[in-house]
Amino acid sequence: MIKVLILDDDVYVGRLHREYVNNVPGFEALEPVRDLRSARAVLAGEGADLLLADQVLPDGSGIELVGEFPVDAVVLSAVTEAAAVRQALAAGALTYIFKPFEPEYLAAFLRRYARLRRIWDRAKLSQGDLDRSLRSFYDTSGTVADGESAVNTTTARVLETLHSSGRSLTAAEVGESAGVSRATAQRHLARLAEQRAVVVTLRYGSTGRPEHLYRAQS
Repeated sequence: MIKVLILDDDVYVGRLHREYVNNVPGFEALEPVRDLRSARAVLAGEGADLLLADQVLPDGSGIELVGEFPVDAVVLSAVTEAAAVRQALAAGALTYIFKPFEPEYLAAFLRRYARLRRIWDRAKLSQGDLDRSLRSFYDTSGTVADGESAVNTTTARVLETLHSSGRSLTAAEVGESAGVSRATAQRHLARLAEQRAVVVTLRYGSTGRPEHLYRAQS
C-alpha cells in the first residue's frame, strides 16, 4: 500500500483530496495536515511514500518540503505562474498539478506513479528501463485535465444556480436546480470551493452527521 500525505490549509479540500486518493486501489491517504509544521512531524514520524503539497500555506510554501525528506512529492496549486512551476520542479517535485482538477486526473497520475515505483523498486535498472518508465510516467495523453468545455459549462451552471438562489444550498438541491446528479453537483461545487468561488459551511442534523452547505461568494 502506498501511503500518501496531503498538505492543504483548506480542511474541506484536504478531505476531498483524501477521498480522491483512497478511491484508487493500492493507495492510502493519511490524515491531511494544514501547515508545514504538521507535515514535518508526520514525515519525520510515521512517514509517507508520496507527498501532495499545496504551495501557499499559513507558515510558508509547500515547495519547502520538496527534497527535505526522503519522500516523492507533487505540488498541487492554483498558482499558475511559470516561475512557481520551475521552482517546484527544480526543488525535486515529480510534477506540478494545477487546481482545480478532476478526480480522474489525479487518479490517472497515481496509477502512473504506482507503475513507476514498481520499476524503480528493482535492484538495478537498465537505460531502457529508465527511459521507458519516465516516458510512461510523463505521458498524460488520454487523461482529462480541467478546462474542457463540458466541464466549464456545468461548473458555470452550478455557480449560476447558487447566485440565483441567494442562499446556502445542499449538493442535492444544487443538482436538482442545475439539472445534474447530486454527485456531479458535488464534484463541481468542490472545484468552485478550491477556487474560493463558493463558501462551504456545515449543518448538523438530528443524526449528528454534518451536511455541507454551499453559498456563492459575494
